Parts: sequence; C-alpha cells; structure tokens
Amino acid sequence: MLFIQACSNPNATSKHINNSDVLVPAPTALKVGEGFVNPIGYYEQKPRFSWQISAQSTTQQQTAYQVQVASSSNFSDSTLLWDSQKTLSDQNAWVRYQGKALQSRQKVYWRVRIWDQDQQASAWSEINRIEMGIINNDDWQAQWIGHPAPPERTKDSIIFSSVKGNAFPVPDVEYYRPFYLRTGFQLPKKVKKARLYITAKGVFKPYINGMAISEDAMTPGWTPYHKRIETLAYDVTEFIHTGKNALGVAVAEGWHSGRIFHPTVQQPTLPIRLLAQLEIELEDGTTQVIASDKSWIASNRGPIREASNYDGEYYDANYELPNWSSPNFTAESAAKWQPVLVEPLDPAVALQPKRHKAVSTTTTIAAQNIVSNKNGVVIFDMGQNLVGVPEIKVPAIKGQRIKLRFAEALEGERFAVENLRSAKNTDYYVANATGPITYQPTFTFHGYRYVELSGHDTSATPSTDWITSKVLHSNFNVYDNFNSDHVLLNKLSNNVEWGLRGNFLDIPTDCPQRDERLGWTGDAQVFVQASMYKADVYSFWSAWLQSMREDQGIDGLVPNYVPFRSFLKSLTGAAWGDAATIVPWELYQFTGDIGVLEENYNMMKRWVGYHTYNSYQHISRMGSHGDWLQPFTLNGTNGGDTNRDLIATAYYAHSTHILAKSAKLLGYETDAQYYQKLFEQIREKFRHYFFDQNMDLHALITKPPLFQNGSERKSKAKTFSPVTTQTTYLLPLAFDLFDKEEQLAAVDKLVALIEKSDRHLRTGFLGTPLLAPVLQRFGHSDLMYDLLFQETYPSWFYSIKNGATTMWERWNSYSLQDGFNGEKMNSLNHYAYGAVASWFYRGILGIQPTKPGFKHFIFNPQFNRKLGQVSGSQSTPLGDIAAQWQIQQKNVFIELTVPKNSQANLMLPKVNIEQLLFNGQAIDTKQATLQPGSYEIKGTFKVDLK
Repeated sequence: MLFIQACSNPNATSKHINNSDVLVPAPTALKVGEGFVNPIGYYEQKPRFSWQISAQSTTQQQTAYQVQVASSSNFSDSTLLWDSQKTLSDQNAWVRYQGKALQSRQKVYWRVRIWDQDQQASAWSEINRIEMGIINNDDWQAQWIGHPAPPERTKDSIIFSSVKGNAFPVPDVEYYRPFYLRTGFQLPKKVKKARLYITAKGVFKPYINGMAISEDAMTPGWTPYHKRIETLAYDVTEFIHTGKNALGVAVAEGWHSGRIFHPTVQQPTLPIRLLAQLEIELEDGTTQVIASDKSWIASNRGPIREASNYDGEYYDANYELPNWSSPNFTAESAAKWQPVLVEPLDPAVALQPKRHKAVSTTTTIAAQNIVSNKNGVVIFDMGQNLVGVPEIKVPAIKGQRIKLRFAEALEGERFAVENLRSAKNTDYYVANATGPITYQPTFTFHGYRYVELSGHDTSATPSTDWITSKVLHSNFNVYDNFNSDHVLLNKLSNNVEWGLRGNFLDIPTDCPQRDERLGWTGDAQVFVQASMYKADVYSFWSAWLQSMREDQGIDGLVPNYVPFRSFLKSLTGAAWGDAATIVPWELYQFTGDIGVLEENYNMMKRWVGYHTYNSYQHISRMGSHGDWLQPFTLNGTNGGDTNRDLIATAYYAHSTHILAKSAKLLGYETDAQYYQKLFEQIREKFRHYFFDQNMDLHALITKPPLFQNGSERKSKAKTFSPVTTQTTYLLPLAFDLFDKEEQLAAVDKLVALIEKSDRHLRTGFLGTPLLAPVLQRFGHSDLMYDLLFQETYPSWFYSIKNGATTMWERWNSYSLQDGFNGEKMNSLNHYAYGAVASWFYRGILGIQPTKPGFKHFIFNPQFNRKLGQVSGSQSTPLGDIAAQWQIQQKNVFIELTVPKNSQANLMLPKVNIEQLLFNGQAIDTKQATLQPGSYEIKGTFKVDLK
C-alpha cells in the first residue's frame, strides 16, 4: 500500500468540477467494506472505500485520489463529513474513512475521483450511498418477544420419533415448536420511507400485509449467541400503505434453540425469541415506530408444526392461519392467539448488523430423472449433490401425509442414508384438500442429490416437474472462471464450486447433511485460499473471523469449530486452531486489505501465546487431529501416520512466522522482532529434533517430549509414529523450516515417496493442499500433473469416475461398485480436498501474486502435454486478471490481461518468445515487466514437454 501525502492545493481539491470538462473517465465499481454496493443496514462505523479505473479510460496507473463523504448528495460545504483531499497514492482499495464515526441509521453519500499517470484528474464517480444499521443496543426500542407457554402435548408433537431410544422433545416444546407473531398498525399519511430492523434467537421469516418481504432464508444466521446476535435491515417502503397494515413474523429454532450442539439427543434449552423494529417516515416528516413489545400476539398452532436444521420440517395445511400477517385478520381469529411473553435486551449480548449477505436461493435445479417408482415411493435424481430445499408440486389426498426424504447417494435403488447418522432429514406435508399442492420448507435445509417422495396421490403418474430444488447458500457471487480442454479437470473445478456452495451456508461448515454441520477450523484454513479464487467470499470469511475472536478462550485457545459450544472432548488442535493466523493472512494476501490483519492481530497474537504455553523447548505438545483421513494408514486411525508433534510444531512455527510478518506490516516493530526470533528458534529446534543429518526422521521422535517440570509426557505410541509420510516433508518445505542446502534433499525424499506410491498421493486434509505449491516451487510441476490426473484411488479424478458432483470427505467415500464407505463419518459434500483448485490459477494458468491484492504478480504458467488449452480469470481489487494458453505441437499461444493500476512479470523459462503484442502493437520480446493492458504472445518450446 502506497500512501504519500495529502495535497493542500485548493485548485486540486475543488468540490465542484464540471465533469464535461474532464477527459479522464470516472472511476467505476465503487464498493464499501468487503464488497458492498449501496448497502442498507451497514455495520462499519468507519467504512473502507474501493474503486477501479474505468475500462474505457486510457489511464493505466492511478497516482492520486480524492474521496468525499457527505450527508447530502449535493456535496455542499455544509454537508461534507470528510474530504480526503488530493492524496498522492496509487491505492484504489480499502481507503479508510477518517471522519466522525457514523451512527445508527445514518445515511451518507460518497464519491471518488483519481489522477492518472499524466496528472490529469478524472471525472467524479457516480454518487454511492451507505445507510447504517442499528449499531448500538441502546438504539433499540423493541423488546424480545416469544410464545408465552408450552402447547398441549399431542401425538403429532413428537414427529421425529426417537434417537437412540430417547423420544424428544425432552423439555417443554415451548422451546421447540415454531410459532407466529403479529401486530397491526394504522398510518394516517402516505409513507416516504420504511425500514424493518429485525433479528431472532432462532430463525425468522417476516411478512408485511400478507407478503414476504425478502427471499433471505435461515436469518439471522449463526454467531456466538451468548456474545453477539446479528440484525438485518430491510427497505420495506413498497409494502406499507396508508390506513391499516400488519406485520407478522414466523419464528423457529434454527441454530440457536435446537440440537445443533447435541446431535444424538434433543435437548432444547434456549427459548425462541424475536426482536423487531419497524421505523416509518411519513411524507409530512413525522415518524412512527412499531416495535416488538407486549402489544403483539402469538400462536404456535400454525401450519409449521416442527422445524429443525437436522430433522426437517413438518407442515400441516389443516392448521393454516388465514390472513395471519394481513390487516384483514379478524377479531375471531385474534381471540385464539395469546399475548406474547416479553423479555428485555441483555446488555452483555451485542446486537450488531450482519456483515455479510444472508442465505438466499441462488439457483434452481429441476429434477433430471426418476430413478424408481415402486409401491407408492418415487425416487427423483436432481443430477447434482446440492444444499437447499425442494419445491414440490404434486397431487395430494386430503388428510394424507406426504413424506420427503433426502440422500446423497443410492446403492442400486436403495436409498442410502446411513451417513446422516441421527439427522432425520425428512420433510412432511399434510394436505387440507384433495388436489395439487405446492410446498417449499421454510425453516430447514438439506444436503442431497436424491429425493424420495411418498404419501402422494398414487393415481397420478409421477413426472420430473413434480420437484425442483432451491439451492441455498450465503448470497455471494460464484465465479465461472476456469476452463480447459480436459473434461475431468473441468468437472473437478465444477465439483469444487459445488462443494463451496454446499458448505458456505452462513458459516463455513464441514458437511451439510448429517448431524454435524459445524464450522471446523482445520477444514476452513486449508480451503480459504481456493475459495477466494472461486467466489466473492471476503465478507463471508471476515464475518466468521469475528465469531472466532469472540469464541477464543481467555488463554488464547481457538476451538476446533466456530461458533463453539463444547460437546466433544477435544477442544482444539494444531492446524485447526491455526486458522486464527492462516485465514487472516490468506485474506490479506488476496485482497491487500491491511484491515483484516488489524482486526485480527490480537487474536493471532493470543493464539501463538497459547501455542507457546503448550510447547517445551520449542517443540509443541499441543497435539493435533493429524493429517486427517490420510489414505492407506499403517496405524489405522483417521488422523493418519504423520507424527502429531511434527505437525503441531510445524504449525507453531508457521503461525509464529505469519504473526511476525503481520506485526511488521502493522508497525509493531518490537513484536515483529520478538516473533521473528521465536520463529527462527522453533525452526532450528524443529529441524534438529525431527530430522537427522540425512533428512530422515530422527529416532528421538519416538520419545515423548518432556513437560515443563521435566517429567515425561504420557502418550499412546501411535501419537509418535516413526512412519515417514509425504506430509512429513510437505509441511516443513511449505513452511520454510529447512535451510536452503537441506531443501533439495528433502524434496528428493518427498519425490521418492510419491514414486514409491506409484505417483499417487498419500496425504490427508493437511498434506494435500501443500502438494501443488511445494512441487511447483521446486520444479516438479510435471509430477503434480501426474498426481492430479490419476483416475485410480486415491485421487481427485477417482471420485469423478465414481459419479461425484461435489468434493468428498474421504478419497473413497463412495464407489459405484461397493456403494458408501462403511464409515458413518462420511460425507459426499466436504470441501477440504477442493483446496487443489488454487493450483488451477497459480500453477496451470500461472498467475501468482507477489504483492498483496495482486498489485504485482508473476505470470508463469505450468505447461504440460496433458492439457492443450486452458483459459481462466481471477477477480482482484484492481480488476480481473485473464489468461489463456494453447499448445499446438511445439508452439504455444498465450493471451494475458493485466488490470489497470497493476503490473506483472513475465516468466516463461521453457519458451522462446517469437512475438509479443501489447494492445495489438508489437513490442520488444525481451520485455519482462508488463504494464496494464492486453498481451498476445507466440513462442516455441525450448524443450519437449512431458
């Protein structure tokens, strides 16, 4: 980031330039924070501003900028809140607002202009706006409300039978059954503006005058509820009118009140509550506030009888509540409702605007075919393993219960659901009339490819148009940005994208279908980089990091999964808790936003302190879950054969090194020096404790390290396995724990292990993401191609050859011949092994950043005869980098687009460049530094490609 000075020349900072007199086009792609455009309900009191140089502009580099923020769109002197003035800098992203902190509901306007390489000023950009959400608890007038008492226990109040012999719900179903809330209000004048601020302890769906106000689902989302609950803001002006109006909200358990932390028995211990505040501004300037309070009424006798993340939804149309969210609600109907229970806000629980987009339907998929239709049971194949809910349009019989079950795979025509464990994953619908019905669950989600339907009118012939699937994930843009002439490679890229979609539902989950769906930190840290290439997920990750900070222990411990409540014995582990340093660092590398390091620095520092406390003489004794799900283990555990202390110590060093670099970037020189020295000490100890002079595993590692008091550490022998694995060398090579003269010997050992495995990987969750970067760095990209293109187990293409449409948890989670792997901990939608997708961009396409945010990058594609043509792009704060290459015999043809305000270095060691065109004009073929623009390169290979 370059920041030189602010210019005080009044002519340069004039606020009223006539855009028609300016030749340089205005900046475009204006965004605030992690990518928001004109947000309502924004969270950041000192926003960050970003923009790009116009594609129509001849400007190649920005030399200065000016940002203005005002309370009015006319930007008069009296309305200016902040003016950066002309600031000499090439920074076009993450420019921090320096004015007075913005307050709840405040609306501001902002614009930007730039100066080009010739010191010409651009036109002002279009005017963008920010409208704040409710920032502080004190700004709420509303109170928490809920249903006042448990309903009558009836036979259908225990829909989802029993788990391990325990019928549930166990306590009063007040805490379990969804309920409906409503209030009416009257407006004397026409509405100018209306905002609904809303959240729940549970999940909610709001309606005004009988209409759903949003397509958002499973709101507000999942945070550490005992510390923070997210709120949402909606522009509802169009839904409200003069006269009688009604606001209604359906509420269910979601993550807050259900069995998400108690997967084997239903133990709802937290009540479901709603908080809502509708603020209306009338055309005459008066305001009216409708807040959740004792004037509302409630009913839990509505059609959604049960709703659970794990178990599905039970909808009985016989209980439908006509006009329940409409002003036409009758007094007779209201008499059957009850006054709400009211609770005050808890000052210890922060109510804060949601800082990433909510879950929503992002695409719709039609059923591809009918697999089976026997004895009134129909199985539909969606053709894609996905996460979402079905929309059914089927013939029904009055009083008959339609049943929907979900599975990721079939064994023959058998519906395979063993991997769901206790999750029922079942929806029910009871019709109140005979005839066609339409139904879509509201308060659940499923991971599935196949849908089993029963209970319908069997006199009708099933059709694929009976079922469509609404795909749900947090509402970010997924890029379609990689393609090649290899069918299986393209399918792998597509599977990675679907694995991302399926597990980015408000938090990064490990799986979306069984009774787990937790934000495992180890899975997240290995996939964060790949996810940033595949989708616009910066705000998603930033929000999750806030939950991580909130869940960090007072001793610095970062839990295995976030959000966290303990039901597992193991609270943390090396490589899992190290997400606290790795995720912020990867986000910074990709975006160039120093703010992500500022925001997370204390958490990073405390985590390294926890590492240090759990080490002795720089060898970690923290323990680890190991190289999770390594294939062909000798010790027979899910944690693989790689020595656990080696893993823990390698990650201790890696996190310390990241912290040292972060401290230096943030200007904390004392910290930077301390942690750099600590890293070097760990590095030295690691090398001599774990490896002998021949770079083989040292015999000492068969002995447990000592505790600080000198006593021996007691541990199972398998924890200190002397087995040498691929990951044994991948970790220190990736984390720079060997001296330069030792690296080549270690690489030789790694290559020998891969050759011994018939050029197949033998790595789990931790080693697999390191294969590509390590092999490329040390000149073995051809070997990586061999690993990547294997079609036999274990390999990425093995899953595709066995029908995969997403990434799997295990290399052999399923096979066409044998069906599901016998392990119940098994998922066909698990993103960790999708981390290889980073290499599609960094290796195959050849785009590697050398400065954060791709301000500078090298272009060094890894050519191989296995591919004849590749194309792709990656989004950066500067614009899209696009690249493609094609091989024809000994010739290569390359196209590259370098975004404005950036630079690239051309590195083609295997190619004799014969022609180099810049924006269609020939330039010197010896050119190494590429300025912004489009390039065409023709060349011949110096050597025969493999």
